[in-house]
Amino acid sequence: MKEKKTLYALQNEVDSYINQFKEGYFPPMELLARLTEELGELSREVQHKYGTKKKKQTEVDKELADEMGDFFFVLICMANAEGIDLQDSLQSVLHKYNTRDKDRWTKKED
Repeated sequence: MKEKKTLYALQNEVDSYINQFKEGYFPPMELLARLTEELGELSREVQHKYGTKKKKQTEVDKELADEMGDFFFVLICMANAEGIDLQDSLQSVLHKYNTRDKDRWTKKED
C-alpha cells in the first residue's frame, strides 16, 4: 500500500528536492507564470475530456492526475518560497467554508 504523506511532509519533500540545486526556488513572478502554465495544461485536459474542444489526433492524451500533480508541485514551490504552510492555510480556508458558508448550499438529507 502506498504511503500517504501529510501536506506538511510533502512541502518538506519538495523543499529538500529544490534545495539540492544552486538555483533554488524561482522568483515569485516566474513561479506564478509556471503555475499559470500548469493550470493551462490541466484546463486543456479537462476541455478534451469533458468539453467540446477535443484534441487533434497528433496531440498526446495526458492524465488529469498527472496535470494536477504538476500544478500542485509548483503551488508547493510557491508556498515554500513564500514561507507559507499549506496545511495551515487549507485548514483556515476549511474553517471559513464551514462557518461563513455553512448555509450557502442546499445540504443533502441523511
